[in-house]
Amino acid sequence: MLPQFGLSEFLLIGIIALIVVGPKDLPLMMRRIGQWVGQAKRMANEFRGAFDDIARQAELDELRQEIEALKKNNQLEQAVTDLQDAERDINSSVMSSETSGERQA
Repeated sequence: MLPQFGLSEFLLIGIIALIVVGPKDLPLMMRRIGQWVGQAKRMANEFRGAFDDIARQAELDELRQEIEALKKNNQLEQAVTDLQDAERDINSSVMSSETSGERQA
């Protein structure tokens, strides 16, 4: 983690930079430091974006697997429902045959 700097620390760093670099080259140095910080932020954002994309892709893959599992489960439920309907039809046919056979006897 980065240490937290207050106003007094930044002022001290600025005075030391002014003494070491000089007033003529200080704006150029500050501009270069700003460019480096900007590049570092862009790289960090790109890394974060790539990491987020990977996480989203993994989440999408997981959701696809869940959907496929639900589809398979739904197919099984449909097969069970079809079998139950067929059983009811057979039972009703058998019952109607038995009742018509009893009437004839």
